[in-house]
Amino acid sequence: MAQESGTGGGFVRGLLDAVAGWPARLRPAGAPRQVRRVVTGDSPEGTSVVVSDGPPPRVASVPAWPGFSSTVVWATDAGMTAVPGADDPTPAMTSFVPGPGGTRYTVVVIPPDTGGLAPGATPDDLVGQMAEALPGLGDRMDAEHPGVHATDTVDYNVVVSGEVWLEVDDGVSTLLRAGDVAVVTGNRHTWHNRSKASAVLHTVVVGTPRT
Repeated sequence: MAQESGTGGGFVRGLLDAVAGWPARLRPAGAPRQVRRVVTGDSPEGTSVVVSDGPPPRVASVPAWPGFSSTVVWATDAGMTAVPGADDPTPAMTSFVPGPGGTRYTVVVIPPDTGGLAPGATPDDLVGQMAEALPGLGDRMDAEHPGVHATDTVDYNVVVSGEVWLEVDDGVSTLLRAGDVAVVTGNRHTWHNRSKASAVLHTVVVGTPRT
């Protein structure tokens, strides 16, 4: 059973319309472009300044799943970050899943399902490599159904380019296209890309106690 979702709201649609007017070098085309991150901070005099401008240093990939990547843009947790402050927390981040009230902002590239696993790779390889590359998240994957997972978080998933299917336990798969938003509230789910091009999702994950 499948159903198609509506758009992700006026704000996101307006954002995507604006992106469509940017120079080509700033738009995904073919292979997803490298993420550019601009971070602000305070100068010694207390004025706001840009302290870094470039690609985030932490990018996770999985050799058994060619084309997949998860770029960590920023992270917050109690004691790890404060404002004002511009020290990059991502290299020292020990888990892709935040604690209560913490956040993770990632840019995730999901390749087409038709690409399959790398030559010679097995599902066990995929599960093990995801646990290593995505600590705290990869080790929560269902061993019998690689990719299916649930975390104590609320996840805001914005599809920026391409299309993906969100699959949940009741057997329903929902198609999401660029501009659509999926809010996952701690439930078991997985993603499928049944198209011929990679999909790019911007995901903000907020740690939330489970009741």
